[in-house]
Amino acid sequence: MASVYKNETLTNLPELTYKLTSQLSTDVERFRAIYKWVCLNIANDYGLYYRNKRKRYRYKNDSLKLNAWNSRFKKRLFKKLLKDKKTICTGYAYLVRELSKLANLECQIIHGFGKTSTIEINEDDSPNHSWNAIKLNNTWYLCDPTWSSGIPNLETGAFTFYYNDGYFLANPELFSVNHFPEEQKWQLTDSTLTFKSFLESPILYGNTYRYLKNINTPKVMHHIIKEEQSIMFKYTLRKLVNKQDVILLIDSGINSRKVSPTEVSIVHNYLTINHKFKTRGFYDVHLYLKDQLIITYTVKVIK
Repeated sequence: MASVYKNETLTNLPELTYKLTSQLSTDVERFRAIYKWVCLNIANDYGLYYRNKRKRYRYKNDSLKLNAWNSRFKKRLFKKLLKDKKTICTGYAYLVRELSKLANLECQIIHGFGKTSTIEINEDDSPNHSWNAIKLNNTWYLCDPTWSSGIPNLETGAFTFYYNDGYFLANPELFSVNHFPEEQKWQLTDSTLTFKSFLESPILYGNTYRYLKNINTPKVMHHIIKEEQSIMFKYTLRKLVNKQDVILLIDSGINSRKVSPTEVSIVHNYLTINHKFKTRGFYDVHLYLKDQLIITYTVKVIK
């Protein structure tokens, strides 16, 4: 349904919802149609995001100016969404919620922190991202329509649609590695995670959600080991791979090289990697699966 109604506008949301969902029999199917339509039809406006970020930083110590800017920006945001079908995370989450409500689905906007390779977050920062929680069959699930939709070019502002289904009803344990909600209840994880653990977690990329269901270990980005010592990485796979698909790119800051890990084991849907570091130094370690960048750690090797 999402692809059939590709050219629909946002001028009549009840009609759009009816077209997307009326022929579907389950809530999961209805929500998927809504979610995918938003991701395939609404472009991420990085320029708009950057202007908002810059203004919010400028006014962060002046609550009156910050509130005034937020009010003006909200109007600009939704005008841009309706007119040009372009927005930022708040607009994506809002549209998913509104279409879901019209389909009699219980959906929430979740505000919090999103962490990527290009976004640095400190403990005193304000929330920088929004996503959704959806209730299906009496169970809450998490999804991120902004990051599902595609890839913005940070230099040019151009946007490329590239749908990523991995962010749809994602595993909360994996989701929590690069999403931290303001309200703890929306973690939806078995154990409570702290903001400190969120900041210390490794860097994930869009392809992480295509290939991995969960990161079993390690849960932190930075590691210190000794020469000739191995470090183990273990993941639950969402998509099966072969041993030869598993590559590490090790970057010393002076040079980088792709290597096959010392040991690779794939049992059922579990991938275990052991790699021995023989030379002292500080390394960025990037995991690739089928030539796709998945996750980044740092490893300091000492004597």
